[in-house]
Amino acid sequence: MKKKLALGILLLSAITVVAQQENDSIRKTKFKFNGGLESNAQWYLNDVERKIDQPESPLRSNNYLFLKANYGNFTVGTQVESYYKEALLNYNPAFEGTDFSLYWANYRSKILDITAGYFYEQFGSGMLLRAWEDRALGINTALRGGRINFKPTDGVSITALYGRQKSGFHVSDADVFGANADLDLATLFKQDSFGLTAGFSYILKNAEIDESVVDPKFDKETPAYSGRVGFSKGGFYAATEYNYKGEEPIYQPTTGLDYDFIKPGNALLVNLGYSQKGLGIDATLRRMENMSFLSDREPFVYQSNGDQLATNSLDYNDRVLSFTPALTKQHHSNLANIYVYQAQNRVNIDVTTNINKTGEIGGQFDVFYNFKKGSPLGGKYGTKVALNVSNWFNLDADFEFEDENGAYKPDYDAKFLGGGEKYFSDYNIEVSKKFSKNFRGNFMFINQYYNDRLIKGSFIENVVKTNILFAEGIYTFSGSRSLTVGAEHMWADNDRKNWASLLVEYNHNMNWSVFVMDMYNYGFEEEGNLIDDAYDLFKIHFYNAGITYRKNSSRFSLGYGRQRGGLVCAGGVCRFVPPSTGLSFTISTSF
Repeated sequence: MKKKLALGILLLSAITVVAQQENDSIRKTKFKFNGGLESNAQWYLNDVERKIDQPESPLRSNNYLFLKANYGNFTVGTQVESYYKEALLNYNPAFEGTDFSLYWANYRSKILDITAGYFYEQFGSGMLLRAWEDRALGINTALRGGRINFKPTDGVSITALYGRQKSGFHVSDADVFGANADLDLATLFKQDSFGLTAGFSYILKNAEIDESVVDPKFDKETPAYSGRVGFSKGGFYAATEYNYKGEEPIYQPTTGLDYDFIKPGNALLVNLGYSQKGLGIDATLRRMENMSFLSDREPFVYQSNGDQLATNSLDYNDRVLSFTPALTKQHHSNLANIYVYQAQNRVNIDVTTNINKTGEIGGQFDVFYNFKKGSPLGGKYGTKVALNVSNWFNLDADFEFEDENGAYKPDYDAKFLGGGEKYFSDYNIEVSKKFSKNFRGNFMFINQYYNDRLIKGSFIENVVKTNILFAEGIYTFSGSRSLTVGAEHMWADNDRKNWASLLVEYNHNMNWSVFVMDMYNYGFEEEGNLIDDAYDLFKIHFYNAGITYRKNSSRFSLGYGRQRGGLVCAGGVCRFVPPSTGLSFTISTSF
């Protein structure tokens, strides 16, 4: 309560100071009103070949209406969401019905930005705090409370906030307090020959302890800290960030929250690179140990319904304060996104599966090079080559399972720079070249290693190694018409074995486009060592076709086809989708 009062006093004080300073220079701005509408609908159909039956509610849609009004320095807004008759398959069960999902009021000037209501925020890389929205993934982790951003001078930005994290149309039970400072030291000291930045973040989570816990060995308040620094000069740049999370009980997927298994967490992120005309080199390294940071101490459990088994909020990236995307290449290839890596930020000790992990260590390395026009490899139009390598490992750690009396009591001691069993690797090279005024192409080779058992924590010993060839050609006709053809093939030594894919897309003009696509799993063996033997147990075509119309700020699309069961990812963050067949319709517009 004292922290909330202090934040309120800070808000009122800042408003008073700024109002006095800017009273004589308030801009007279006309009233502005704008908004947007987005609707994503799906009509799920029976698919006899796949043994898929319609869900009880076959017609479903996710709908978002965004409204914002602005006058001078003041803005108010809201977002109404409606899920008819239910949300799309495997979206968060908290998304149901129709209600106001977001609402806020904001005051902004040159030095002050104040928001009351729902807001989005990110401190540093987001490993301690990122409140954000991605509708395609069903993520909206906005905070409801208040936030102040104060910029007293160039090169200084200070933020203070309080809130509870959004979950569906409700919020979590825990209070979240935060403060952040970002300093552009080169600007402050009037240096233009180099860049130098520094930042510090503080998060305090206040979550009540369950009354059933007798003599808890942890506090209801969990602090977390982050410090970062960045430097650049010429074409060289370097940045590092260290995050620390205070002690709290560890959640185990099989046994739940263990009130006697209490550990802190930490993470180190390093980014180095060099760039000049025609050349770019970048390396990103990360080590994470027990960095799952939830707004509520324990995930919220959703009971089973007609479509799915019992799940919890972690399955939907819900009630999660931290943002830890997979640092791997985000592929344009369809087949390269079958075996995708998910960042391993949680602790898992399971004597039944003998899978023990405490986090991850690894990184990715990129090299970009442009061969000049007229050179032997550049040809008439030049050639671009991109090389990417990523490797991720479990942390090397010593594990204990019993105390001195023989009772089950898990514990671990992780080495700071030691790598254990391999999770995943992706080695790929891409060549992009323009062959003529109207034709250009991309060619890619991808080699992947995917340890399904270790990543997902399953009983089955299953490592998949793949080689993928991808080729794409784009021909541009007159009048902004274009034809894109993409073909790819995957050779896999395990699971569903070989795949082939073909995509044809025609853009008639700036308004109309159509596409047809097929992914064919022709290498399937019914007696094979399958990662997931519940879906599509035969050789199968995953076909899709669609048409899109765009006009000004509006977009309409209609599609029909099959959805392969598995992970759908965006920006290194994934959600699971079940197999389905049906008709989809999307409309989005802004005004």
